[in-house]
Amino acid sequence: MNIYSELILDHYQNPRNFGSIKNPSKKSVIYNPSCGDRIELDIVLKQNKIKDVKFRGQGCAISQASASILTDYVLNKAKEELKKLDKDFMIKLLGIELGPNRITCALLPLEALHKLI
Repeated sequence: MNIYSELILDHYQNPRNFGSIKNPSKKSVIYNPSCGDRIELDIVLKQNKIKDVKFRGQGCAISQASASILTDYVLNKAKEELKKLDKDFMIKLLGIELGPNRITCALLPLEALHKLI
């Protein structure tokens, strides 16, 4: 059985918000040494809302697709709202069942986001 849904494959092969922001308000880098996945996140904050977001990274389809999906979601959202996002939210956003090893991959972008806000 293939664990990758069409949504995951689409975001992995055609990532949204991929790149960097020239003068970000904040940036973070998260690295998972156990699997080698890496996510760099840049945001522009205006009036406590994310007005621009970009990510760069390398790693498995889950971590990269998760970053793409999450960056789509957070655009124009308030910091306070984003602080409430958790593991259950990410699993629901991705829409697939994940084992313990893959959960870590899926949560990497959220960890990068929480580090920023």
